[in-house]
Amino acid sequence: MAAACTRSLVKVGWTVLESPALRRPGTGVHLAGNAGSRASRRFYYGGGGGGTGARSGLLWSLRGRGNGALGCAFLLGGGVGLYHTFKFYWAQQRQLAQEQAQATPAGSPSLTLYQYQTCPFCSKVRAFLDYHGLAYRVVEVNPVMRREIKWSAYRKVPILMVDEHLQLNDSSVIISSLKTYLVSKGSSMTDILRCYPEMKSVNDSGKEVTEYNNKYWLMLSQEETAAVYPEKGMQKEEMKWRQWADDWLVHLISPNVYRSTGEALASFDYIVREGKFGTLEGVFAKYIGAVAMFVIAKRLKSRHNLQDDVRQDLYKAVNDWVAAVGKQRKFMGGQGPNLADLAVFGVLRVMEGLEAFDDMMANTKVKPWYRRMEAATRNHDGRSQSSR
Repeated sequence: MAAACTRSLVKVGWTVLESPALRRPGTGVHLAGNAGSRASRRFYYGGGGGGTGARSGLLWSLRGRGNGALGCAFLLGGGVGLYHTFKFYWAQQRQLAQEQAQATPAGSPSLTLYQYQTCPFCSKVRAFLDYHGLAYRVVEVNPVMRREIKWSAYRKVPILMVDEHLQLNDSSVIISSLKTYLVSKGSSMTDILRCYPEMKSVNDSGKEVTEYNNKYWLMLSQEETAAVYPEKGMQKEEMKWRQWADDWLVHLISPNVYRSTGEALASFDYIVREGKFGTLEGVFAKYIGAVAMFVIAKRLKSRHNLQDDVRQDLYKAVNDWVAAVGKQRKFMGGQGPNLADLAVFGVLRVMEGLEAFDDMMANTKVKPWYRRMEAATRNHDGRSQSSR
């Protein structure tokens, strides 16, 4: 606002100096003076600088010293205003840069996440980034048109862009490669990504699918592996439950949040509210999408051999997870979350605010672990692990 007012002052000043009235002595300045008074009040009381002396000088010029003095006063005021405006702007930029430097570990890459807010795979990636205190920009993708990722041959989310030129696909590849980068001292992201080759195949339905080798592995030296997994079996356990989250837990979400028509409508109301939809797209998604997903959820229930009451499968899966963590550990990773903790938390978190989530919290033993995970990600407890 200060910059806009200053630009107006300078423009008015030049207009006055170049006006024919300046060359015709005796011409009144009443209208110009009134306009200048309004401009000066906007400027000085809007935080643009100048001080009492400058303000008095401007008012003095308005009392009849002529258009030349009036124009010079505007130019002077505008110049002073510009100086203070830019001084304030750059001070803000320096402060912002300092805050970002403090918030982001040294050497961390620039990250942009293309996502759907309610996608469990995207939520997994956000959980990892938040826990490690990595700064990232979010681009919410319109799930209908997907214009935001039209530049990509890979048409799914999440997509993570690193330093604006390196594209990472698949949530587990993103997490494994970033974790490797944070732990490994001598590897670049480009080198690490080569360890997760893309493979295309045709599934049972005749559809081409893309898979990635090694996606649950961290590409570390023997010494680095021993530091990350100090106890025997920790690495194998983490990989097992990360895959379980992708291959089983994720598939329980849709049948549970779209279990009934009422729950389907409530779920799509949340999806539309949190996602990136136009007005007509939102109406279409909420009502037509809810009906479609209710039908699809029934098919998923059959495909994955779920019980008639799909809540029971969700409860069992969550209690199996809690049992695997055990009573002696805060997290599967011990005192702090490992990649399996972050994956399971990310998947379950997408149900928050829905009936399925409330039922899960009330009818399973997951609540204490879940609340610890909330605090760990919110407080960026893994930030100390994020400096190279």
